[in-house]
Amino acid sequence: MKNNIILSLFLCLIISCDNSLKNINEDAYIKALNHMPENLDKYLKNQIIAQKWFDGSFYFKTKSDSVSKSYKLNINNLRIIEEKFPKNNKSSNSLEFVSPDGKKSIFIKNHNLWVKNLESNSIKQLTFNGYKDYGYGTNNAGWIRNNRPVLKWSPDSKTIVTFRQDAREVGEMYLASTNVGHPKLEKWKYALPGDKKIFEIERIFINIISGKITTFKMGRDFQRSTTTDHIADRDGTLLDANFSDDSKKLAFISSSRDHKVAHLQVADVKSGNIKSIYKEKTNTYYESGISGENWRVFFNSNEFLWYSEKDNWGHLYLHDLSTGNLKNRVTEGNWLVRDVLHVDEKTREIFFTGGGKEKGNPYHVYLYKVNFDGSGLVCLTPEKGTHTIYPANDWKHFVTTFSSTENAPITLLKNIEGITLKEINRVNISNLVNNNWQKPIEFTVKARDNVTDLYGIIHLPSFYNEKEKYPVLNYIYPGPQAGSIRDYSFKTTTRDFQSLAEIGFVVVAVNAMGTPGRSKSFHDVYYGNMGDNGLADNIKTITDLSKKYKGMDIERVGIWGHSGGGFASTRAILEYPDFYDVAVSSGGNHDNRNYAADWGEKWQGLLKILDDKRSDDNNLKKTNYDNQANQLLVKNLKGKLLLAHGNMDNNVAPYSTLLVVDELIKANKDFDLIIFPNKRHGFGDQNNYFTRRKWDYFVEHLLGLTPPDEFNLD
Repeated sequence: MKNNIILSLFLCLIISCDNSLKNINEDAYIKALNHMPENLDKYLKNQIIAQKWFDGSFYFKTKSDSVSKSYKLNINNLRIIEEKFPKNNKSSNSLEFVSPDGKKSIFIKNHNLWVKNLESNSIKQLTFNGYKDYGYGTNNAGWIRNNRPVLKWSPDSKTIVTFRQDAREVGEMYLASTNVGHPKLEKWKYALPGDKKIFEIERIFINIISGKITTFKMGRDFQRSTTTDHIADRDGTLLDANFSDDSKKLAFISSSRDHKVAHLQVADVKSGNIKSIYKEKTNTYYESGISGENWRVFFNSNEFLWYSEKDNWGHLYLHDLSTGNLKNRVTEGNWLVRDVLHVDEKTREIFFTGGGKEKGNPYHVYLYKVNFDGSGLVCLTPEKGTHTIYPANDWKHFVTTFSSTENAPITLLKNIEGITLKEINRVNISNLVNNNWQKPIEFTVKARDNVTDLYGIIHLPSFYNEKEKYPVLNYIYPGPQAGSIRDYSFKTTTRDFQSLAEIGFVVVAVNAMGTPGRSKSFHDVYYGNMGDNGLADNIKTITDLSKKYKGMDIERVGIWGHSGGGFASTRAILEYPDFYDVAVSSGGNHDNRNYAADWGEKWQGLLKILDDKRSDDNNLKKTNYDNQANQLLVKNLKGKLLLAHGNMDNNVAPYSTLLVVDELIKANKDFDLIIFPNKRHGFGDQNNYFTRRKWDYFVEHLLGLTPPDEFNLD
């Protein structure tokens, strides 16, 4: 009888007796898999998957039930008809940079620049003295590695501005492949914080017609920009460089190594002479926008538009180009300009996206226009949510698609005054709802200062019951260049948040202090102390939410993240071992002395030696980077830690994780480690394996259950 009772109790643990998922089995993972984005997105109807303006009409492509249809919206009569989606006529060669007139392209060959005539296919060499580590237009600098040239074409397609990059004395990074026989060694230039030599550039103009090279009459610049930790945009466009309409002058910004100084200058294309215009210095770092650069130079009216956070919010200022003096503020208030999209010099109007001015979530994005003198500020997209703007080439009309976490996308055609002319499309989520879709729930809590509002999302299991207790999982990405929640537009789910909820967890993510999209002081919270990672805000968020959601068990808390999130999640379990019980950390930059100089030096500052010898061990030098080095805290480990890294990660080198591993071993600590052979930063085709192992880890160590044996997510 006693044995029968024990058997019955055991069976009750492995077979779910109610919907609270107190037990785990393969069905639970199957249910979780059904809540992955790729399996939820298929339920959306009329989802726009492509769109573009072409010949004055707006074309868009929708998808429903794996079937796509293409449409054309006629601006004149506002009729929508089915029509084939227009093809892209630009060169498909990703290693060539095509001119504005579409007749020429620039490419790199043997460290030199060449021009191709796209009509005749003839080629001509432009530079002749480039060689390895001292080449022209190269897009190889640290974790950025490709052979597309970095440059900008003049409007008349006759001149390019580019540079010669000096990497000759820059330190090297090494990776070795995993294979039978001799491994393949990858070796490339990769500057680290504190290195004496980092990437430097010599700015030049090249006249494509004559072949003349004009060197800027100035010293070298550091490989820096005002918006990213690299000098090139994703398509290879040289950042912080703008030609005049007549192609005779170029306005550009030089940034200091520590990103604290932005220097606006104007170069004469013919002579290379330089005129200094304006400098802004900050105590932390200067940024000219959240994603794109927001400064503009108006040569015709002798003015320039400048973006600054000097009053604690990102705003626009109009200056005199001759003197650099301020003419007037353009925008002001406790909100920020996000991206300047268009400037009409004739009407003297500026069109930009902003956040925080309208009521509600400050991360929602709206389109505004304002006059040069600061008058006439108006919101052109008052519909609540995050707006993505697709303007016509002449900016007389624009299409906006807006949504929020709870409301599906709606697409509207508007004129430039913001008047809605036609609803183009509305995504149908009825099938999604009918298939047990769980909405993410937006929340607002107070930050660590008990004053500042924080915004985030929480995912509850579909079977959530206040009378039950569910372990909490905290997803984290600390930035500082981005937050845990990149935007608050509609998604069926974010990553595997709802999947984990369906296994039996409450999942929480919040944009903590130290991330962008708010005030300058909000973003600067842990400048020079990246070890902060916004963890105090994450802990307070979870604690405060548990008062509302009684089912949250904050005695069982796990955390995970990748890259910067891998750094932060490891930091969490080491610095707050009494709050976080389990951490899964992948691809983490655990010590930014081993990560790219341009990134670390922006957020942590230049490396400084504070003491020749540490007071604790190994005769290591004390530096201002010690406060972010995870390996120095391994003695605090109490919970369960799973580390993962690709051994060919050319973004965050695997040595960053191995530094932590080394110290964990020395401290005689138990931990788990997965190395992905020959994989880069994202694990490639082995990412599903990692996801499953992550689920298993949380199930075993937070739910206290045995996960399904070798469940396959593929």
